[in-house]
Amino acid sequence: MNKKAEVIRVYLPPDANTLLSVADHCLRSRQYVNLIVAGKQPSLDWLTMDQAILHCSRGIGMWDWASNDRDGEPDVVMACCGDTPTLETLAAVEILHEHLPELRIRVINVVDLMRLQPSSEHPHGLSDPEFDALFTVDRPVVFAYHGYPWLIHRLTYRRANHLNLHVRGYKEEGTTTTPFDMVMLNDLDRFHLVMDVIDRVPGLASRAGHVRQLMVDRRLECRDYTRRVGDDPAEIRDWIWSGPRVE
Repeated sequence: MNKKAEVIRVYLPPDANTLLSVADHCLRSRQYVNLIVAGKQPSLDWLTMDQAILHCSRGIGMWDWASNDRDGEPDVVMACCGDTPTLETLAAVEILHEHLPELRIRVINVVDLMRLQPSSEHPHGLSDPEFDALFTVDRPVVFAYHGYPWLIHRLTYRRANHLNLHVRGYKEEGTTTTPFDMVMLNDLDRFHLVMDVIDRVPGLASRAGHVRQLMVDRRLECRDYTRRVGDDPAEIRDWIWSGPRVE
């Protein structure tokens, strides 16, 4: 990230199809240093191959099939970058759709990390109007990121809505434990993301206190289960998106 913008490219594909598209692009490129961040565990596929190619060509984009803000401005933007943050964000979105269906949520996924920078700083960067069209200029943004949270702030500090940007990411917390418990140790889990939304959308905390308490209880239950059984609960380990999908 500290190297010259003309040379450096950083990609965090959220699933296997986007990984194939990114790898194909990188292997065909010349005179670049390409970094691909991807996990080694089996994961869900969110996009078809055609959708993945389009999404990777954009580098960043709204996932309309997970959002419900088409009729107006969103109440909150939920952004994600990386495979595990994408999984936890979509799980959080599903919880919010279930318990707070009136809440308008816009889901944004980032594949090309450099898209967050201004176009004046990186060839892949978004112009301010493009960035504002995605992230708005005044709505809370809960951003789940694979790495250190400060990096997202560093890339976006000049943006109009930076003050409303709240980033969850790696906090140097970890041990030999289960995948979901590791996520919980870094406050990047779905339950914490739901609480972040409730805490940051104006007027939501007072009418969604029961949902917030449920999230606190679910975190405690999952942690207790992990300590007793040595595995993640089945509803976490085997979770799949049950909402609408774009075919």
